Amino acid sequence: MNWAPYYKGTGHPADQTPPRLPAPPPWRNPAHRADSQDADAERHTDLATAYRPAPGLVEAVNAALHLRRPLLLTGRAGSGKSTVIRQVAAELGLGEVLHWHITSRSTLADALYRYDALGRIHAHNLRTLTGKAEGAEHEDDIGDFVQLGPLGTALLPNDVPRALLIDEIDKSDLDLPSDLLDVLERGGFEIPELARHPKPDIEVRTADKNGRHVVLDGWVQSSEFPVIVLTSNGEREFPAPFLRRCIRFDMPPLSEQALTDIVTAHLDAIEDPATADLVHNFLKRMDKGEYVAIDQLLSAVYLLRGDHVADPEQRQSLEALLLQGLGRG
Repeated sequence: MNWAPYYKGTGHPADQTPPRLPAPPPWRNPAHRADSQDADAERHTDLATAYRPAPGLVEAVNAALHLRRPLLLTGRAGSGKSTVIRQVAAELGLGEVLHWHITSRSTLADALYRYDALGRIHAHNLRTLTGKAEGAEHEDDIGDFVQLGPLGTALLPNDVPRALLIDEIDKSDLDLPSDLLDVLERGGFEIPELARHPKPDIEVRTADKNGRHVVLDGWVQSSEFPVIVLTSNGEREFPAPFLRRCIRFDMPPLSEQALTDIVTAHLDAIEDPATADLVHNFLKRMDKGEYVAIDQLLSAVYLLRGDHVADPEQRQSLEALLLQGLGRG
């Protein structure tokens, strides 16, 4: 790929319509995300293999595994926190990692399950209109309108523990960490809509692609506590009852070698002076307390590595564009 101005700002149609745009970066290829689960799993395996845990992290992970406690990792964005659970899952054969990304609107209920009451009413009304509502054989299946969330799926009984990433827990509502405690202690939860249903065994959808599981008497109970990694960027304090139930580890500052390993895990053929300069300059900015993220570095390396942008002034301008500070330290 060479840098090319596909958009010229003239408003005139290009000679070639539509223009053939360059291939996206590997992590921005929707085909790998939606159409090829194997390719996505292979990419995560490559990242897990390339990841090198910081000193002390292996001991923290093993302590969490022995004690069946969540592992709380704290560190700046891009320090490799979310890769840890992928490496653990790959080494221990725990299967696909379930992912719960936290926002200020996240609730424990959504992570456990969702019940589409309106969808069920609509389906019933549709059957009534089409004359198919009579008879037990036409009774709606409530299981079609219940889907377990990532935490609910992780708590299903399984031969081996499921791996669950709870990402950016520090961005949650103030009460969410405390709300988690009871579920994580019991390893199970009730789905009231199923508990009230006359049918004792109901098949519901799970967070896995095309996954389904039979829930008995409206209660989900794990047979193996899931392997849980929670990540935090250190933006808030957590209540003591929550902290004492976690194994905690602070990710150390990134080194130049660690940054190079991260870039290498995402991109091929990066050993050139341009990439080394980008990594070095990025680390200097981090050491000065500037808030920049690893994905910015990856974008800069992808566009500027080698001789993709030959003009020095344009190269400098693009580097400044892609590595703008994020506004907080």
